[in-house]
Amino acid sequence: MNFHDLVASRKSVRGYDSSHPVPGEVLDRILDAGRLAPSAKNLQPWKFLLVSSPEKLEEIRPCYNREWFGQAQHLLIVTGDHEAAWVRPSDGWNSLETDLAIAMDHLVLAAHAEGVSTCWISAFNPAMLRESLRLKPSEAVFAITPLGYGSPDAETRPKTRKPLDEVVIHL
Repeated sequence: MNFHDLVASRKSVRGYDSSHPVPGEVLDRILDAGRLAPSAKNLQPWKFLLVSSPEKLEEIRPCYNREWFGQAQHLLIVTGDHEAAWVRPSDGWNSLETDLAIAMDHLVLAAHAEGVSTCWISAFNPAMLRESLRLKPSEAVFAITPLGYGSPDAETRPKTRKPLDEVVIHL
């Protein structure tokens, strides 16, 4: 599939086949795509936490209380460290969120290319995750996603976007 088709066809999936884990080599390729993402000054201020053990999944799932969130056999948590990210000298702007958004985008697109479903989630309970993951004060949870194969009855929503002429300004 070419890149445009990949981006156009990716959807957020809300329903997973809990009996079908993603093979390790597929997970590794997805995680490697995140590793290869660009970051400001190439500082790579991220960690990708792949949760697959039933005990840790049970501990983490209450951070986002949706039935379908409990179906996937893998959860991916993207974290980053504010102290490890590039800071713009002129105004102190920290690049962490930008760097992590790029990495997360690489991860979800790589998953889609592998036939693995995702749903980028930001509406989780950050305090619960911070405690469960034992993060340092400078570390933040940026986003989470299930990684799994969509169930036949998985909920997806039509992709609606503004037309190109509404978002592009030619100067």
